[in-house]
Parts: sequence; structure tokens; C-alpha cells
Amino acid sequence: MQSVNAAEVIDRGKIGSIKAIMEEVSGRYCQVVILVLFLFVEGQIFKYGETSTPKSLPVVINTWPFTNATAEAWHVISSDKGSALDAVESGCTVCEMEQCDGTVGFGGSPNEDGETTLDAMIMNGVTHDVGAVGCLKRVKRAISVARSVMEHTSETFLVGDDATQFAVQMGFTNEDLHTNHSWQMWRDWEKNNCQPNFWKDVVPDPHQSCGPYKPVTGERKSSRPTSHSDIGRQNHDTIGMIVVDRVGNIAAGTSTNGANHKIPGRVGDSPIAGAGAYVDNEVGGAAATGDGDIMMRFLPSFQAVEFMRQGKSPTEAATLALTRIAKYYPKYSGGLVVVNKDGEFGAAAHGWTFFKYSVCNPQLGKVTVYSVQPINSTLV
Repeated sequence: MQSVNAAEVIDRGKIGSIKAIMEEVSGRYCQVVILVLFLFVEGQIFKYGETSTPKSLPVVINTWPFTNATAEAWHVISSDKGSALDAVESGCTVCEMEQCDGTVGFGGSPNEDGETTLDAMIMNGVTHDVGAVGCLKRVKRAISVARSVMEHTSETFLVGDDATQFAVQMGFTNEDLHTNHSWQMWRDWEKNNCQPNFWKDVVPDPHQSCGPYKPVTGERKSSRPTSHSDIGRQNHDTIGMIVVDRVGNIAAGTSTNGANHKIPGRVGDSPIAGAGAYVDNEVGGAAATGDGDIMMRFLPSFQAVEFMRQGKSPTEAATLALTRIAKYYPKYSGGLVVVNKDGEFGAAAHGWTFFKYSVCNPQLGKVTVYSVQPINSTLV
């Protein structure tokens, strides 16, 4: 009997019929070839529960060139050492411990009282469970505390000293978040008449003096601000990370120490689901960075995921979500990273001169930093 190359038969079968294949293969080989063809087709369509090709999954993507965080998350997810949630937590923890850009973790962005506080959130795209902490004091591992909120309570969001008390109950260390650097930042700011700050319509004039402040009586002088002019990568930034595992399960997380010299008690967009990050296993995920006080009003991460649900690409979804904000705040600064359930990714930004983000997947083979030109570049 003349031998037949099964691969060639399957290739021809793509444009012919199974009957044609059976005419070429006879006898005891017939059932084998049909079985191989069936598995080939089934594997391409269903992928044994997977929703993507091996080249694009798993994938890790995060805001800014925080490459050590990306590498740690990639190590966890690519070596099957943990879930997508584990990878997100591990990656964000690296940034917290390394104090990425001074805007994540302890020792950065002191508030008006000189205290560093932390915001963090983690979200499970399978269940839509979320855990978050805001204005967390005296605990370094904010992303892990957020996960404890998700896994050990039926709550979603804890804040302030009560969040710290919860963290201590969960076994986290109560420790000082100040550093010599953060103290010096605060002293320099105070010597500069507390400039810049986030007050308006108060006396004394917040543009010239420190507080305490009182509300302006009578007609207000300030119009709605279009942006905080001092918001930038070195002043206010977040690590926002999304991980999609081999079978398409998605998780996201954020961590930040917030805006520099913020008013005590302020919580930004990072720990708010839909603003700082959002994931849905049926679609994909997104994570944001930038002027959180403005961005949280529009839930850009949620919007980006919903745009993908409507059929937009990750880059299109990110651009549309940020453009919606620009309609009302044309001078704001912000960025979005977006990935769909198949591992396709993209990003967009507004107001900065550049925006960079980090990605790793099997096709890239290593952590790679991408740069995007913002929709409307301005110096900030």
C-alpha cells in the first residue's frame, strides 16, 4: 500500500471534503486519519477550554516601564506557579517594595500632613470579586491587603485607619511608611508656601499660602479646573496590571501612593473598580494611570472593556475611553492599557509628551516596553 502523509491529507482537507480524504486513505488507516482530522478541527475551535492561541497567552501588561514588576508576574503565570490573581499580586508587590518612581509603595507622595498613604485594588475577571483599600496607613503591602479584603470578607472597599486595623488582624505588619526622602519632600513643600496644592475657593489664598483654610463666603471665584497642572509621571502614578492566563482567565490590580501633597483622606481612582482597573472574562481588561480625580468620574477602564465588547480593538477602546474624558477636561493627563481575552493588547494616552507600558507574552519572549504618542500631547 502506498504511504500517505497525514499532514498533507489534513491540509487538503481544509479545502476539500472528508469524503475526498477517505478516498485517498483506505483500510485500517481511515479511522486514524478521521480521528486526527476531528481533533485538529476541535482543537482549533474549542482549544480545550482556551480562548486564544498559544502565541498570545498568557500575557502580562502594565502601565509604565516597571519591567521588574512585569517580569515577576510573567514568572508566576508562565511557569504555572500561580493563578492570574497570584501573578497580579506578585507583580504589584514588586513595585510596592521597589517604590517604583517614588509613586508606588512606601516613602513617596506625602500628603499635606507629611504622611504617606496607599491605595490598591485587585479584581477577579471570572467572578467579578473585588477587594480594595484606600488611604491605607502604616502597612506596606497594599495589594495583598486588598486581596485579603476580597478573600476574607464580603465587603469590597476598606479605608483609612480601619483598613489598617483590618490588615493587622490579617497578619500584616504595622510599620512606618515614612522615609528620610518623603519627610524632606514634605518640608520643602511646606517651605514653598505649600505649593502646589489641591484647594480652591478658600481663604487664605491657596495659591500663595498654607492653611488651615476656610470656605470663601459669597460668590465663588474658581471655575471648574480642567486639570491639575502638576500631575505627571514623577508626581502621580499608578502601576495598573492585567494578567490573562493560558486558558483565558483574567485578573487586574493597581497600587499607588497617590497624588503628591494630597489633602489628607483623599482616595484616588486606583482602588475603584471600573476606574483604576476593570476585567471581565468574557471580554478582557483595562487599567488606568494619571489624574485620578478627573478620571474616576468617567470610569475609563470599564468604558474600555465595554468598547471591546462592542467589537473595538484594544487600542480603539482605549482611545475612545480617553477621548470621552477630553470632551469635558481637554487638559487632563492620563493613560490606559487594554488587553482582550485573546491576548491582543494596546494603549492610549492624553496630555503627556509620551506614555510607555510593559508587556510580556510567549510571542515576545521577554518583557518589552512600548511607547504611544498621546492623543493630544502637551507639556505637564
